[in-house]
Amino acid sequence: MTVNHWIGAGAIVLALAAPAGAQHAHMHGADGTGHDMAVMPGLRGLDATPEESFEMAVMFRNFPAISREVTNLPDGIRTHTFSANPDLAAVIVSHVVGMIGRVDEGRDPQVFIQSPTLDILFERRDRIATEIEATETGIMVTQTSDDPEVVAALQTHAAEVSDMAARGMQAVHERMMVRATN
Repeated sequence: MTVNHWIGAGAIVLALAAPAGAQHAHMHGADGTGHDMAVMPGLRGLDATPEESFEMAVMFRNFPAISREVTNLPDGIRTHTFSANPDLAAVIVSHVVGMIGRVDEGRDPQVFIQSPTLDILFERRDRIATEIEATETGIMVTQTSDDPEVVAALQTHAAEVSDMAARGMQAVHERMMVRATN
């Protein structure tokens, strides 16, 4: 299958837009404010499109259905992100292709919950070689660099994404709390 085939399939993800049985927003915080699982405002950014924010929300709401395999290479990473759900797989592919395109163009979306690990990847994008391959259920990406700091950032970001795929927003909240105390 081609990447364009998967991206075209991404238009049919409305059923994935809200978690099954969701009746109300999930709020948390000592005073009842905080993260809103219904609209997920932290997924917006200074230069993120509504479609990009929507894709991230779909992935966070459906993270238990996302699988991820990561291999750290001496000079980078190889990742395979996939789902048995074809609609979710299409969203994953669209998001990955879109974000790699943004890095290539130096267009940081500055999503509010974005990891600072991405800063170096946008700054040194010319030092990253990327290969993308669509799979039957998702996407495989290999990224390499001869810059050791970029390699470290690629590996750190891959681990962060894997943590989000495994634990959803809980992983983001914990990472943000650690950053706030440092």
